[in-house]
Amino acid sequence: MPIDYDFLMGFDIPEVRQSYGAAEVAHYGLTIGMGQDPLNMRALPYVGALADDSCVMPAIVNVLGHPGFWLGNPATGVNALKLVHGEQGMTIHRTLPPEGTVIGKTRITGLIDKGEGRGALLYSEKEIRDAETGDLLATTRGTIFLRGDGGFGGPQGPVKSVHELPETAPDHVFDTPTRPEQALYYRWNADPNALHLDPRVAAKAGFERPILHGLCSFGCAAHALLAVLCDYDAERFGSMDARFTAVVFPGETLRTEIWNDGSFRTRVLERNQIAIGNGLFKLRESA
Repeated sequence: MPIDYDFLMGFDIPEVRQSYGAAEVAHYGLTIGMGQDPLNMRALPYVGALADDSCVMPAIVNVLGHPGFWLGNPATGVNALKLVHGEQGMTIHRTLPPEGTVIGKTRITGLIDKGEGRGALLYSEKEIRDAETGDLLATTRGTIFLRGDGGFGGPQGPVKSVHELPETAPDHVFDTPTRPEQALYYRWNADPNALHLDPRVAAKAGFERPILHGLCSFGCAAHALLAVLCDYDAERFGSMDARFTAVVFPGETLRTEIWNDGSFRTRVLERNQIAIGNGLFKLRESA
């Protein structure tokens, strides 16, 4: 059935209460490539390696309080087999404590009809709050391209603007080799989509093998930004937004190219293809 604009805009996505601690924090860091250098003393606190020092990788907010594959609910009217994760962003309002309980509440913030045969854009936002105090810790943003759902009579705008990268060469590069089994680890960050795990499902989707989760690639880019622009200080990490432009296969090397103004993109070295483009990072104002 076609999308009902008013119904979908008001669709209630249940909030998610989640507790986390040292194991979850370390696991997330490891699944985005942190800890690969066992002598990097600035990175080791993010994977629980130092008994006297523990830090939380800011990008973990993308998986905390995750509502699951709610667009797979037939009541949404969305063709779940033809959706693509198009953009992702996040803003850190407060540094996350090493352990705690959070509540994630996701809501739809926009729905753009690109026309019959051209698909639609769904914008969503998730707020992560401390379950005890109610303090807002982080906000994440996502854009989903609904390839099979255009022409339902919804608004044609406004469409989110795209950050244009500088025309000069990047000021820094940061390489993250991914592992062949990385998607099998990352799936435990609340994303068991078989496209990333089962070769049979990947083949039906037109891929030669399972692809890496987009949010895993996004996390790798976040690690690069934390290292290069924040000197591994999570207190300085403010916001990042970017567009997914190509798939990544587990085992490929990701090179994040960074400009001093916060612009960035992530390239797959083996295929010289941009996987994450139009990126923009900002330091936290209070830092």
